[in-house]
Parts: sequence; C-alpha cells; structure tokens
Amino acid sequence: MRRFPLVALTIAVGIVAGALALTGLEPAARWLISLYALGIAALEAVHMVRGLLARQFGLDILAVTAIVATVVVGEYWASLVIVLMLTGGEALEVAAAGRAQRELRALLDRVPQQAHRVESTGEVVDVPVDEVRIGDRLLVRPAEIVPVDGELASGRASFDESSLTGESMPVDKAAGDAVLSGAVNGSGAVELIATALAEDSQYQRIVSLVRDAAGSKAPLVRLADRYALPFTAVSLGIAGLAWALSGDPVRFAEVLVVATPCPLLIAAPVAFMGGMSSAAKRGIVMKNAGSLEKLARARTVAFDKTGTLTGGRPEVVGVHAEPGFASEELLRLVGSVEQYSSHVLAASIATAATDAGALLFSSDDADEVATFGVAATVNGRRVVVGKPSFVAEHAPDLAVRTVESGEAVVYAAVDGRFAGVLVLRDEVRPEAAATLDALQSLGIERMIMVTGDVESTAGPIARGLGITELHTECLPGDKVRIIRDAQPRPVVMVGDGVNDAPVLAVSDVGIAMGAKGSTAASESADVVILIDDIARVAGAVAIGQRTVRIALQSIWLGIVISVALMLIAAVGLLPAIIGAALQEVVDLVAIVGALRAVRAGEARVRGLDSPVARSDREAGPEPEGSRPASGETASA
Repeated sequence: MRRFPLVALTIAVGIVAGALALTGLEPAARWLISLYALGIAALEAVHMVRGLLARQFGLDILAVTAIVATVVVGEYWASLVIVLMLTGGEALEVAAAGRAQRELRALLDRVPQQAHRVESTGEVVDVPVDEVRIGDRLLVRPAEIVPVDGELASGRASFDESSLTGESMPVDKAAGDAVLSGAVNGSGAVELIATALAEDSQYQRIVSLVRDAAGSKAPLVRLADRYALPFTAVSLGIAGLAWALSGDPVRFAEVLVVATPCPLLIAAPVAFMGGMSSAAKRGIVMKNAGSLEKLARARTVAFDKTGTLTGGRPEVVGVHAEPGFASEELLRLVGSVEQYSSHVLAASIATAATDAGALLFSSDDADEVATFGVAATVNGRRVVVGKPSFVAEHAPDLAVRTVESGEAVVYAAVDGRFAGVLVLRDEVRPEAAATLDALQSLGIERMIMVTGDVESTAGPIARGLGITELHTECLPGDKVRIIRDAQPRPVVMVGDGVNDAPVLAVSDVGIAMGAKGSTAASESADVVILIDDIARVAGAVAIGQRTVRIALQSIWLGIVISVALMLIAAVGLLPAIIGAALQEVVDLVAIVGALRAVRAGEARVRGLDSPVARSDREAGPEPEGSRPASGETASA
C-alpha cells in the first residue's frame, strides 16, 4: 500500500463495488467504478498532455480512450480491470526489473561501510570506510568484506573473490600480496595495509560503474517508445472499423480493452536490465544499457596489443651493453630512468633491475615523451631510454638491433653515447586465438590491431592470431583517426592503457581490460572487463546479441498477441471483461519472455572461460602497483 497506493485503492474500489452489487445496489456500484475510472483516466490524460508538450508521444491515449469507452458503453467492470492494469503495471515492472537486476543489486548491497583501523597503541577503532587513508593498518575479521584495496600484512590467508572475478574457488594470499576491496576474508582474522582510498578501490569503482549503468536507457528502449505511434494508430483503426461495420459502439471499447501497451513499456527495459545483470555476474560491467544494443550490431573489433592480446607482463630476456658499459650498470641506469615512465615495459625493466639486486637511483628532472621514451639525469649521468628514433636524437652512434619475431627492444643512451639495448618478450594470451574465432562466429566481419609497436614486434603476433589488418607505430591520435574512419560499424575497441583512453572514448563501444589496466582507460570505456581474460570480449558481444534478440522477441510477441485479440474482439467474440483479463496475460507473457535475458550469453561465456584464465584467477590478481601504459611500446 505504501509503494503502490493506487493499486491498493483500485482493489478496495473493486471490493466495495462488488459488495454493493451483491446487496442489490448495482447502480451505486456502477457509479462508484465509473467515477473512479474516469478520475484515473483524467490523471493519465494530464500525463499524456505533458508528454505531448515535451514532444514525447506515448501509449497513454490508448489507455485513456479504453477507460472512457468502456464507461460510456456501460462495461464498467472492464474499465476497472483496465485501471488495475494501468496502476499495477508499475508494480509488475518493478518486480520484473528487480529480478533482472538481482546481480547488480547484490554488488550494491555489499558495499563496505566501516573499517577496523589498528591504531599505533594497538587499539582497534571502527571508522567509516571513507576515512581510511593510505598506509593505515586495518583488521579484517573472519567472513568480513575487505573495505579498501590493501597489501596483506599477516602470514597467509584465503579470500573469496567471486564478487570481483566470478571465480568461485577461494584465492590464497601470502604476506605482501595485493588484496582487493570486495573480497571476503576466510576463516581467520587478518591485517592489511591500505594502498588506496575507498573511492579509488576496486570494489567501489565497480559499484560506481554499476550505479551509472542501472540508470541508463538503451537505444532499443527508446526505439520501443517509438512503436507507440504506429501501435496506437493500428489499435484505433481496428476499433473504429469494428464500430463502423457492426454499428455497435461496444465493439470499439472491446477492441481497445485488449490493445495492451505493456509489451512496449516493460519488455525492453526488463530485458536490458537482465542482460546487464548477466554481464555483471560474469565480470563484465556495462556502464550504460546502450552498449548492449551496439555490441549486438558490432561488425568491426579493434585490439590494442600490449596487455590486451598479450599478457601485459613482458620480461627482460636480454641485456646487451655496448663496449665501455657493463650489463649490470646498463640495467641499473635504465631501470632507474624507467621508474619515472608510465609505460608497461618500464615497469618490467624497473622490476628486473631491482630483482637483480640493483638499488635504483632517483632523479629530479625526469621527462617522458609519450610513446617515444623517457630521459632523466641519474647518479650524475644523462640517460635517454626508448625507441631508436628517440634515442638517436641524443646518441648519433646508435645501431639498430635485429631481434627475433615478437621481441621488443628498448634502446638506451648515456651521456650522448649509445649504451646498449634491453630485449623483452610479452607472450600472447593463451585464450586470444579462441576469442578471435568466437568473434568471427558471432558475425564480426573485420578485426584490426592498432599498436605503438613497430612491425617487427607486432607483425608476428598479428599473423599468428590471423589478424590481417595491422597498424603499427600509432600515436594516440593515430588510433583515434583509424577507429573513427573504420567500417563497417559499429566498431568495438579493446584496450587497457592510458594511451587507449582517447580511442576507447571515440569508438562506438570501448572495452577496457580493467582487471589491472589503467583507471583512465576504464573511465573512458563503455564496458569494463574485471577479469584478466580477453575471452570476455566475445562473451560481451554474445550477451549483447542475445539480450537484444530477447527484447525484440518479447516486444513483438506481445504486439502479435494483442493484435490477434483485437481482431477477435472486432468480430464480437471477446467480451470486454474477458478481454481485460486476457490483457494481463499478454503482459505477463511479455515480461516472462524478457526475463530470459537474465541468463543471456551464459553458455557462450562459460565455454570461452579458458583453463589458463581460471588458473590465473585462482592465483589471485596482479598487484595494482604496476604502472599502466601511456605509450604502446618503446621498442624497435
């Protein structure tokens, strides 16, 4: 009664009118229902006029006309059923949408509100999660949700990360490992050091995306709204023709009674909420419902290379110093400079240097040129690292090195002399080939790789995956131009780095590999994949296609049944009261059909979930301390 007072009032009017009719006061029952129904019609008419003034043509005119017509011809019980349909339509939509949004709501309901902070005295104090600061020591009790991203300070622990990754198996962690907010602690209390504020933590970022997504409206939903005009015209046409041919105004009312608008009003929104819920359950967050509709029609998919088609974990496999430089010295100098770069290769080189026991030097004048390289003064020496063309500007004696297929080379100059190269290798994701095959089977006609790498590095990877269209040495602006001009459309762009943010924003659907990619890329994208598994790209397309198919099926099923009932009513075979009851059946059929989208694409996503991807998740996510890429490569 509190949430839907008009539904309760309609039922109460029906009960009172029924009691009056049973006691012989049928005229009083007729007047009660008629006046109430006309009052509801007047309210709907006000909404209709407001919509028309805002240039929004809706389906209110059918409902208003049907109520007035049934009252005028004396079918007042039918008018009450129509009013119940109108007032109960919102309740049906809320119930259906609630079922469709179950997975999305589950995320929102689990947002941590408090954290147990361990003070310097050893006292544990409960504080709002927004007051947690980086470096705070936090206690997480058994079965509690981790409030912010942190680093495990205890020995070993087990965490349930299913709400983040979809992986049902617990993930074991050791001291020093990264722990993401939203994970559920196991059976023992643990302590962790906060590494991010609440608003910047993984789970809160997911929740923010979900909140935005839940309030969006898909283009197909707006398209369903546009069906209102032809559907209304057809309904009024059939009703008018039935009246004209029979000479009986009751036929007009009987036809309009079954001209139900609910398949148009409810089916599409429920289907899209179901599709978004299905995607969220599988680690794919749609930031707006329109992305589902575009994914369903996608014909071109473009990929970044590093961190997208490859694992994004390049390893230094060789250090080749020029005469006059030692390999250990070169690795230390390059690693010291690369710690000031945001490139994905830079993080690998700095890590390799520290793993080799080198203490990295600091710099006060580091300067990075995106996608080309970085220069800095370390330990009194001027070091330039990056692509050969960039380094050659500072070291004319640079010699380009020939490398094996798929290897990346970082060049270095020290004090104006060519000092040597570092060779890195980044392996192709094991699920990449199957993902591309799946996309082709889903109707993708064209696949592109756009990368900052040179052809010698990117070419073997593209050819190995069967990608025939390759664009190399691309700056962020080049990627934007290529994707903006790409045909056929819609175009999907998949990336993970800072330099991918612009192209993700201009593509029809931008998909960010957000498991360990940059925040900038995730914010620019329309879809964020929270699991480090590129197979989810094909899963997102499959979910989009099935969701749109279900939405259209539900809409047209409702329309076809409504038109059939109108034709039956037009020949006088469907009394108004029975037609009003059947109208509710049509609504339920459309809604139940739309709810199938809750399981949209499930088989496709499950089939693409590679064993390697599962084992990676069981090992836990990569620490988020690695810097995202701002340039595609610094290699030759």
